[in-house]
Order: sequence, then C-alpha cells, then structure tokens
Amino acid sequence: MATATLQAVRAPQHPREIDFKAPAELFPSRNRKVRRPVNYRRFGNAAEAVRFAIEQMPSAQLLGAYLEVDEVRYTGEEIRQLYERTDFPLPRAKAA
Repeated sequence: MATATLQAVRAPQHPREIDFKAPAELFPSRNRKVRRPVNYRRFGNAAEAVRFAIEQMPSAQLLGAYLEVDEVRYTGEEIRQLYERTDFPLPRAKAA
C-alpha cells in the first residue's frame, strides 16, 4: 500500500521575496457564490499570474485564493500587495 506524503510549502518570509519570472500556479478559492468560477491555472511567470488574479478573477475568489511560486505560497492579500508594488514588471489595467 502506497502512502501519500505531504510536501511542506514555505510561507513567504516577506512579500518582496518573489521572482516574477518564475513559473507560478494559481489556486482560486472554492467560493460557490461566484457565477463563473475560475479553476486552477498554471502560468509561465508569476507576474502574469498576479495580473490575472487581480484584473480578471472575481474578487470573491481572491479571498481564499493562493499563488504558489518556487514552493512559496502567497495569500489573496499578498497577491494584491505584489500587484501594487512599484517594481511589478507588467503594465496594469487602467483604473475606471
């Protein structure tokens, strides 16, 4: 019988510790109140994942979502902080 092992995932020590060029995985929350839920997605780089989470995901799904980059998980609030950083490498959507 095979036993499943859980991989320990580090929590970010500081939101500034991220490689925006590294591949990333986005795990949206399972909020059933959202009409068109977003499923798990892989991105070629973390910057694209952060931009997608903020600009295209329903805000209700960002609440319980997390982003994993280099085995470090970032919560929904940390994803927002990454997007708002001055060194965020991609153009942001225009504010309405």
